[in-house]
Order: sequence, then C-alpha cells, then structure tokens
Amino acid sequence: MALTVHLLACIFGMGSWIAINGLWVELPLIVNVLPEGWDLPSYLTVIIQLANVGPLSVTLMHKFAPGKMKEIIAIYVIISIGILASLLLVFFWKETTLLAGKLHSTAFLILTFFLSLVDCTSSVTFLPFMMRLQTMYITTYFIGEGLSGFVPGIVAIGQGAGMIKCVNVSKAANMTMENLTDGASLYQTEAHYLPANFSTETFLIFLMVMMIFCLVAFVFLTRVACISHKSPSEEQVSNQAVHVSTTEPELSKYFSKRPADAQGPSLTSLQKQVANSKFATEAQNLTICVLTGYSRHQLLFLYLLVVWVNSLTNGFLPSVQSYSCLPYGNTAYHLSAALSSMANPGACIIALVLPNRSLLLLGSLTLLGTTFGAYNMAMAALSPCPLLQHSSAGSALIVVSWILFTGTLSYVKVMIGIIFRDESHSALVWCGAAVQFGSMIGALTMFPLVNVFEVFQTGDNCNTNCPL
Repeated sequence: MALTVHLLACIFGMGSWIAINGLWVELPLIVNVLPEGWDLPSYLTVIIQLANVGPLSVTLMHKFAPGKMKEIIAIYVIISIGILASLLLVFFWKETTLLAGKLHSTAFLILTFFLSLVDCTSSVTFLPFMMRLQTMYITTYFIGEGLSGFVPGIVAIGQGAGMIKCVNVSKAANMTMENLTDGASLYQTEAHYLPANFSTETFLIFLMVMMIFCLVAFVFLTRVACISHKSPSEEQVSNQAVHVSTTEPELSKYFSKRPADAQGPSLTSLQKQVANSKFATEAQNLTICVLTGYSRHQLLFLYLLVVWVNSLTNGFLPSVQSYSCLPYGNTAYHLSAALSSMANPGACIIALVLPNRSLLLLGSLTLLGTTFGAYNMAMAALSPCPLLQHSSAGSALIVVSWILFTGTLSYVKVMIGIIFRDESHSALVWCGAAVQFGSMIGALTMFPLVNVFEVFQTGDNCNTNCPL
C-alpha cells in the first residue's frame, strides 16, 4: 500500500510542470514550423509570467476569503484544463492567423497560456493537498516534480532532432531577362527539415497522456487522504489529549461537557501545559535563528542572488536559447534544450545529497553560472555567425555551457530555498516574491529586445555568409 501511494504521489508531482517543461524541450522542432521562428522562446517566457495570475488569484482567495475555495475541486479543474489544452494542442498547434499584417501562431500561444496557468497554479494547490498525507509522501512528490523535466527530456532525446537537408529549388518564375544575362542563378538553396523519429503531434499526445495519469493519481490520492483523515468516534475524541494550540474558551467548553469524575487535570494545570508548550516552540524557533546566524546584510545578499539567478534562468537566457544554439544546427539546439532540462532535477538531487549553505560557495556558483550564461548570451548576440560555428567543438561547447548554466544555478536556487525555509515562514514568502520579481525583469526586458528592436538575428544553415 505504501509503495502504491509513493508511486501515485510521484505521478501526481510529475504532472505539476510536465506540460510546460515538455513544450520547452520540443521547441527545437516547433520553431522550424511556426511563424515566430527563433523568436518563439521569448514569447513563451512572457506567457509564463502572465500565467502567474493563477497562483496570485488562489493566494488572494486564501487571504480575503479563507475556506471558500475547495482545494480538491480546484485541483480537479486545474488538471482538467491541462488535459483539454493538451488535447487541443495536438490538433491546432500549427494553426495561424494574420495579425497586424503578420502571421502568428495564436492557437499555440493561447493554449500555451492555459498550460502555463495550470502549471503555475499547481505550485499553490498541489503541495497544500499533499500536506494531508504523511510526510514521507511529500518527498516523493518533490521527486516527481523534478522528473517533470527529466522525463520529457528523455522522450525528446528519443525523438531526435529533424536533420537539415539543403535542397536546390527554382527561383520565382518572373525573373527578368536582365537578371539572367547578369549571370544570376535559376536556383536557390533552401533548408528542408527531415522528420524526426516521431512527430510533434505524438509528443503532444504523450504530454496529454501524462496529464491524464496525473488526474488518475489524484483521484486515488484523494481516497488515501480521506482514509488518513477519517474522523474518530466521539468517545475517542473525548478521551484524547487536548492539542496544545487549543484556546482557553475551547478548554472550558471541553471540560464542561465531561463528567466531573472524568475531568482529571484541572483547567489551570492544562493552561500551564499550553503556556509551557508555546514557550518551548518559541525557544525552538529562537534556537533555529541562532544556529542559522544570518545577518540582515547576508539575507539581503541572498535575496539579491534569488532575483539575479531567476532573472537569468527564467527570463534572459531562455528567450535567446534558439539564437545561441540553432546556428550550430538543430541537433545542438535539441540536445541543449533536453539535457539542460534534465540538469535541473539533477542539481536538486545533488543539493539534497550534498547540501552546502556557505554563502561564499553560493556566490561563487552564481558567478560561475553567470559566466556560462554570458557565453550563451554572447553566442546569441553573434548569431547567425557565432564562434566555432562549423566545428564539432563549437556545438559541444554550447551544449555543455547550457547544461552547466542550468545545473549550477539550479543548485543555488535549491540551497537558498532551504536556507529561507529554516529562517522563517515570512522569509520563504519573500523568497517567492523575489523569484517572481527576477523572472518578470528578465522576461519583460528580453521580449522587446528580441521582437521589437530585433537585436538578435536569425540565420539559415544553407545560405550563410559566415566564414568557415
């Protein structure tokens, strides 16, 4: 029974972010089809930030209307939206409409928003539900959440990248005789992408099936939670010890309903026990603060790290991953997207096995990750002619740089989260605010640079003027 619940918790956690993580690793094939092309990742970063309206709404509901939102019903609605959006993507992801004189993949972008809404909102609904189960299952849930990036990466690697074939095609039929006499060629070279091992539609079906598995796992977990929280009989309740957080009026009411000979300890003695327990809790919290020993300046340093790291990993770099990788070929982009997605859960496992709270180490890892990010950004800025473009070393270097960029900064994020968790609840809340603030800065900064000012240039692997 316990093993089954662990499996259900893992599948449930995997469904929390598998849709968006799956789309990210599939982008190397999607950008070759949709009209946004290499600009598509920058659209996705902004869409994901807009989808944070979901968790914001849930948080406001808990704040101003506590108890009004039914958690289980909300999760059913969220997962159902995810399944429906995944299903519609299978049929409509290629559909385009003409907006402001340009073709845009409106269906893909709108459905991606709903998938982002599902995944972002899962952060504030799935985990609170898991608190109804035993603590050991929460760890399994986090493992599943990490696998939400690992599993699509494995499937994407099995899918393979569409290889490029340069084909000579005839130019427009209305070429003038003057062009022909000037020695102009009747043909031009175009890049044709060979099909991958299986289609994008098949990959999207896989994401939909995983969301269905998440729904099934949740159905069974709700039954486990109901069994775990089965209300005891009145006689059992009357004979149980009173919880330390019980208020004085509740204590009085509790004892007034019991026979005089069964009252046992007096109200005064129980009040003393309550006071002692509260004092012990405060002392424990004070001990934790003393053990952590972080000054105000050190905490500020950690918050700045959170803002900076998340601006890089959730905004600046994802927006230009296509520009930094595609000049090296579709295979390089495919491996960078898939393996860097797998590096995130890998870094989380390392953080659990080898935790280190040294601020010097976290600062050094942030600097190291920023260096890899700077290299990736520099190659994007040099697009379509980055360094070592026509060599295997250049392709390998950009793939390794993306993996190490994601891995080092993911380790930093996990360790800072652990530090703030032990500091206080309010510190963790502010940490979450810093995460969203940094992500928003990165996404909103890069979108106009990529799509309005067109700072980054696309290329064509079959018609490039780059030096060999």
